[in-house]
Amino acid sequence: MMSAATVLSIATRLTGAGVPFWLDGGWGVDAAIGEQTRPHADLDIVVSLDTTDGLIATLSEDAFAVTADERPTRLALEAPDGRKIDIHPVVFDDIGNARQIGAGPNGGDAPYPAAGFGRGSIGDTEVPCLTPELLLLHHQGYRPLAKDWHNVRFLCARFGLKVPAAYEMFMEGHETG
Repeated sequence: MMSAATVLSIATRLTGAGVPFWLDGGWGVDAAIGEQTRPHADLDIVVSLDTTDGLIATLSEDAFAVTADERPTRLALEAPDGRKIDIHPVVFDDIGNARQIGAGPNGGDAPYPAAGFGRGSIGDTEVPCLTPELLLLHHQGYRPLAKDWHNVRFLCARFGLKVPAAYEMFMEGHETG
């Protein structure tokens, strides 16, 4: 499991090493909301593709090793104690928009508009995370699981966002496989 204390430790290490990052996925949702809403098996973070080597070197000091290197699309790290980090490398343009190459629906690029990089908190600590709108966008384009519905439900309720059509089956009480 990925505890809040571990996430903050990783955030502190990356900040100290000068590696800009933003929380994504479940911890990104919880940071945007400002409270932990469920347990997390891993940590998803967004970083610039050109900082991934520095990120690997920095986190190796905490016993993380590469378990999947599919750059430029994806990178995964794991520590011997089971802590897992899923890295979403992005390429920024001149005005701050980014894209994750090959990570979008149907193999296209996943968009990260400049306005989608925000701040949230874990406990009393402010952390960089994606905005609720971008987190909601990234919860679309695939068949949702119960944990995705959990995230979407909290984002929509807290920030007054419209529930995407793909999640209406959850609102009607239907199960997914």
